Amino acid sequence: MRENQHMRKIIFVLLACAAIAFTTQSLDAQPARTISAPVLKWQNGGCQTTWCRTGWYASPAVADLDNDNKPEVIWTDGRIVAVNGENGGDQWVVGNPGGGRGWPSVAVGDVDNNGSLEIVTGHGSGYLSVLNADGTAYGNFPKQAQSNELRSLAVADVEGDGDLEILICATRSDDQWFLYDHDGAVRNGWPRHSPDSNDNGYAAGCFNQNVGLADLDGDGRAEMIGPNDTHYVVGFNDDGTPLRANALYGQIGGQNKVWARVGFHYDHAVDLRGFANCTAGVEPLEPRPNFADSAPSFADVNGDGVPEIIIVGNQYDCRTNPYTSLFHSPYILNVDRTRWAGDGFNWENLPTPQANSAPLAEDYNLIETVMPNPVVADLDNDGFREILYSSYDGRLHAVWLDKTAHGNFPYTLKKQNENFVRFSSEPLVVDIDNDGQAEIIVTTWTEKGSNAGGQLLLVSSSGNLLHAVNLPRSDEDWDGAMAAPTFANIDADADYEIVVGTAHTGLVAYDVPNSANARILWGTGRGNYLRNGQAPPTSAPSGTATPTRTATNTATRTHTATATKTFTATATRTNTSTRTSTATRTNTPTRTNTPTATLSPTPTFTATPCAGAPNAPRLQAPKNGVTVFVRNVRLNWKDVVCATRYQVTIQRNSLQGRLVDTQTQLTQSEYTTKALRRNKTFVWRVRACRGDDCGNWSRTRSFFIAR
Repeated sequence: MRENQHMRKIIFVLLACAAIAFTTQSLDAQPARTISAPVLKWQNGGCQTTWCRTGWYASPAVADLDNDNKPEVIWTDGRIVAVNGENGGDQWVVGNPGGGRGWPSVAVGDVDNNGSLEIVTGHGSGYLSVLNADGTAYGNFPKQAQSNELRSLAVADVEGDGDLEILICATRSDDQWFLYDHDGAVRNGWPRHSPDSNDNGYAAGCFNQNVGLADLDGDGRAEMIGPNDTHYVVGFNDDGTPLRANALYGQIGGQNKVWARVGFHYDHAVDLRGFANCTAGVEPLEPRPNFADSAPSFADVNGDGVPEIIIVGNQYDCRTNPYTSLFHSPYILNVDRTRWAGDGFNWENLPTPQANSAPLAEDYNLIETVMPNPVVADLDNDGFREILYSSYDGRLHAVWLDKTAHGNFPYTLKKQNENFVRFSSEPLVVDIDNDGQAEIIVTTWTEKGSNAGGQLLLVSSSGNLLHAVNLPRSDEDWDGAMAAPTFANIDADADYEIVVGTAHTGLVAYDVPNSANARILWGTGRGNYLRNGQAPPTSAPSGTATPTRTATNTATRTHTATATKTFTATATRTNTSTRTSTATRTNTPTRTNTPTATLSPTPTFTATPCAGAPNAPRLQAPKNGVTVFVRNVRLNWKDVVCATRYQVTIQRNSLQGRLVDTQTQLTQSEYTTKALRRNKTFVWRVRACRGDDCGNWSRTRSFFIAR
């Protein structure tokens, strides 16, 4: 009897091992996906028949301007250019108004809601340009409200009436923010901000793409957020009235202080006190940020339907003269200016700076300035968004909501044995092979006098280099690309391309092999072609495991961190309205961080194919993030085994947006929408049902109806 029991145990163990082996073999049998290196398609766009001008921080846009089903690439250097996507040849070229450079990214949208696209650009000497799709001047543009350079530009439908408004900020220190109607009239309540006062708060000029527009409070109207060359951030409603901070920051005249009256600091306790210790030679060090180069971005970081505000500040020691820059640090904020917390995460205290975070350079005579524009995207498909930015420490940073860097982040840009500085652009985030793990795309540029070129980098979601492609060289003593590239389809094939606006060699385009099903999480400078800082809507791709995570992860996550913050003020920083600065390299903040993580996926196998709900469908067309020109859009997805019907939803802007079309009894794997509004972005998703048993929703895709 015992022998029989023993034999049964052996047989049970053998069967269990066989099952495990089958499971492992089944998992291992999945083909490994590889990311192909980008391949040069064309170069010298905009200067194939003339000399190449200097390109700055303007990210290119891609749109079908002439409705021939062949996209154009639009960019600004010392001119505004539209080139053919197939070969980079000129479609049209016009001079910048006033002859100044174009700093902010090119915006493209239907500003007057008439079914045709316009191009919006900002330039030196205060010129704001709006062009028709054929390159001719639109309406009463260009406009010159003042004479300082425009480096900040954002476009949005601020009141939901279908027309687009244009927000700009100049490098001047007063009345620097202007909000224009599409007809070129400055809206009532603008310009802002003047004068500096205890009631109005404090502000200065904008030296990067320092403006953003988003509906932050759910009232259907966009609010404006404006970091600037101070440690304050302004916030305004579309009528020019100020946003007010939470009562915990105090009141003036019986009202909560305005955003611009509540200074930012590294420690929230100093925010509440209202001032930092800036007395020379006196402890403690209480860092505070300068926002001269800071762009605001907006994203729902934890998927609760409420957008947050993300800004990266340059923390410095105000006790020194000139100020000493220390490190870049991201903030996550609520609309009432409080620091964000949710799902077990708490950003009241900011991430501890990593070792070697001090600036390698801040002098643009040595190397052009890095702009820490925050990109907010879900790298690892866990339902929470990470914050990515390029820093003056020569690294690409990615910060998770647990306030740590995972994998091999931050990624160091400098190649082995190089003795000069490299900086990187605002990153893109794209899941190129749609495997649930996103790739990061950045360009680099080099120190002046290095006689070295920049590169196009593809980095994995864990911070490992996938590909480094040398950008074209010029005869200058440095090269590269400072602007965010753009990931878009610019030709007739199914794969996407990467378009780069370089410093000295015009536009350059690269094919991205095997990218037809890419999932675009942040595909161009400032998140979208309106350049307003709003993150595109995202969701997990179908067929990919999506773990749930909070600060105390349901997948069993243990984190132990011992941090020692040592701030040594030895770098020098001179900060004026002309942005002249110098720096001595030093590596000061240090941190010891010992995270551990345990994830325990449990794969299951069902012998009956149609038991349970069907799998999530895989969307096929239209491509994610495309611009279409018909109001009735045909949606298509792959058939799902065992499905007897499909449900489809189409919503405005995001899954939290207004539901504009829905179907619940579709028997075919396609659907043509009802007539949707032009000049709007829509997101759609599908799920499969077997009778009353419905499976998970697919990942979402978005499209923009331009004409």
